[in-house]
Amino acid sequence: MDRNFAMEFVRVTEMAALASARLMGRGDEKAADHEAVEAMRKMLGSIQFDGTVVIGEGERDEAPMLYIGEKVGKGEGPKLDLALDPLEGTTICAKGGNNSLSVIAIAEEGNFLHAPDVYMQKIAVGPSAKGAINLKDSATKNLQRIAEAKRCRVDDLTVAILDRPRHEALIAEVRSVGARIWLIGDGDVSAAIATCKPDSGVDVLLGSGGAPEGVIAAAALRCMGGDFQGQLIFRKEDERARASKMGISDFDRIYGIEELARGKVMFCATGVTQGPLLNGVRFFSGGARTHSVVMRSESKTVRWIEAEHHFESKPQY
Repeated sequence: MDRNFAMEFVRVTEMAALASARLMGRGDEKAADHEAVEAMRKMLGSIQFDGTVVIGEGERDEAPMLYIGEKVGKGEGPKLDLALDPLEGTTICAKGGNNSLSVIAIAEEGNFLHAPDVYMQKIAVGPSAKGAINLKDSATKNLQRIAEAKRCRVDDLTVAILDRPRHEALIAEVRSVGARIWLIGDGDVSAAIATCKPDSGVDVLLGSGGAPEGVIAAAALRCMGGDFQGQLIFRKEDERARASKMGISDFDRIYGIEELARGKVMFCATGVTQGPLLNGVRFFSGGARTHSVVMRSESKTVRWIEAEHHFESKPQY
């Protein structure tokens, strides 16, 4: 995969972030998501590739979509699959909270798991704890092994968990072993990636969240040398039927990071609102500043990009 695509695709997340950041704190989730989707779709259409969205916006949010199966790009050039979320953390952006992003993961055709829009049990860690995780084991055992791998105590660890009623037992268990907890409202992609950034203060991501977001996070962690495991959670029979249509046959399987995002992958993200991974969009008279990250699994290169945009020169904004 041409390494220059990394810079092409970060321009896509920048545009989506700039568009949705205008609606930060306005209380309108659908409007913020719509702006991000339309900006991302427009920018993707300017890139010379034959793309297919394999992980897109789900019907669950009843929002305008870059839907699964949608063709993007100019239609000529390399065939690439995209796993994307124009506004990851829609509610966060609408409420003016922290940690919303615009994200895209890119792989050669056929290399992403076609994850249905169901929940996924997840565990994510950075490079220093790679190989120390196993979803078959309890949170307690995983935290003990992670602490050993990181050469620290369990009570030195900070665990990111989505603040949801379904995580009540998990939160109690993590507290019982002495680890610290960072409860997040949304945005577990950002939290998973933050485990790979030593100064983020996040060591582990635990709990269940959206399966599509799990694939996106796995792609990012592959680029950064981290580790990730996920297991699909089916609450209704129609969810199993939908998964079956997408090629899922083993409903109890635990997927490793290489099974979720195979081959050569790239990842791009731009901050919409402030977070531990990226700064949010900052507007000034006539323009704005963005903060992005661009990664490639092949070289393990991670680039942090601060860009200054002047709107009079970019009428599309």
